[in-house]
Amino acid sequence: MELSSTSFAPGGGIPARHTCDGADTSPPLAWTNVPRAARSLALIVDDPDAPDPAAPKRVWVHWVLYNIPPSMTALAEGNPRSPVPDSAREGLNDSGTAGYEGPCPPIGTHRYFHTLYALDAVLPDLGPRATRKDLDAAMAGHILASAQVMGKYARAR
Repeated sequence: MELSSTSFAPGGGIPARHTCDGADTSPPLAWTNVPRAARSLALIVDDPDAPDPAAPKRVWVHWVLYNIPPSMTALAEGNPRSPVPDSAREGLNDSGTAGYEGPCPPIGTHRYFHTLYALDAVLPDLGPRATRKDLDAAMAGHILASAQVMGKYARAR
């Protein structure tokens, strides 16, 4: 599978409109070569550079989205609570809200990994308070393929 965005090149800068410094809209994402056996897709957006003195290796989760129909080939740029297919479910980001939360690094340049998973099953509804940990557990043993695109962001000071 391949995952891309028309808003940023792989490893390139994420435009401010997709961040806390702009409209906080989710970036458009498109994918190709989903395995024919896929029954659903899941998307996780995270930041492994988030500083946390209590947990220095913490990964900050910005978006948890699952049960995307495998017939879809893209997600359009969205508002802060991105337009997602009716069958899809959104979990909680690490701010404790459902939906997309854009980059907002307190210091330095951070990397934001957008990872799409092709699954051999439609997952059960994990509930409105589902976290990445819940999604990871539900996906275990069901991942057929994955694709990733990473963008960077640093706040202007």
